[in-house]
Amino acid sequence: MDKDNLNRFDRIVAILIHLQSGSIVKAQDMADRFQVSLRTIYRDIRSLEAAGIPVSGESGIGYSLVDGYRLPPVMFTKEEASTFVAAEKLMQKFSDQTLRAYYELAMYKVKSVLKGNTKDHIAALESQIWVNSSEELYNKNTPSALNILMESISGKTQVSLEYLAPYAEGSTTRIIEPVGLFNESNFWYVLAYCHTRKDYRQFRIDRMLHLKPTDQLFTKEHLNVPDMKSEKRAEGTIKVVISVNKEMAKYTQSGRKYYGYISEKVVGEKIEMTFLTSECQEGLSRWFMMFGDCAEILEPESFKEKVLELLEKTKSNILMPVVA
Repeated sequence: MDKDNLNRFDRIVAILIHLQSGSIVKAQDMADRFQVSLRTIYRDIRSLEAAGIPVSGESGIGYSLVDGYRLPPVMFTKEEASTFVAAEKLMQKFSDQTLRAYYELAMYKVKSVLKGNTKDHIAALESQIWVNSSEELYNKNTPSALNILMESISGKTQVSLEYLAPYAEGSTTRIIEPVGLFNESNFWYVLAYCHTRKDYRQFRIDRMLHLKPTDQLFTKEHLNVPDMKSEKRAEGTIKVVISVNKEMAKYTQSGRKYYGYISEKVVGEKIEMTFLTSECQEGLSRWFMMFGDCAEILEPESFKEKVLELLEKTKSNILMPVVA
């Protein structure tokens, strides 16, 4: 079998596995995954049908395997099995109590079908891989928060929660329609429509004191999380560009992600960094002051004015006489 035919065979097998992984799979999604044309996907689907695989669907809508048809147990390569070790370590640190338990059960099933030498490979890796995370990602009162929210998103049902906002004197009760979950800066957030605020809000999961699913269905259709976050980012933000000495730039990498960092480029002996930040520019301006002696503000003028204002206040506070 020549290389082209082998690649096509591998792709058709992968398509068959892909079809079993979801209820309906769009041809465009498969074309994007395998980096081929739609025509190629249609041809591969016809090849599966010719081989007796019961594929249901049509072009323009999507494809699936006829209900009840199942592939025999899939064998994993050593390299594929290695990914489960890394995923398991991440699940232990970044998922909630319920999801960890379900994932552990799933891993027992996966390991049960591995070949002997692959099992040995996994065992050798498990004690040598770990994830360091000092942050508490969940409140002890809501150990199953992720699982509850995922069920809500899937079932399109509302959730009642008690939420403690930062620096608030007390918690508030909210009814939300969870749209999606995302992890940012080592914290889990849910983006949701809040019935109290009549608008979309994001809630940090470790600030949820209590969480309870309800039987109430969503009251409206929602966009997906990436689209909504893009819209939110575009609303009420401005672009800030700064130039930092190369030697100092390396010290900014861990902190800049908290202030809307977008991109950077090398310009001579300096690094130009671009940010999208809120119109008030409060957080970014204070962060900039930490290394302002080694940096310049290229744009906008309003950001320069904000930093100068903070510098004047700082100078005034330093020079203020100490009252005994």
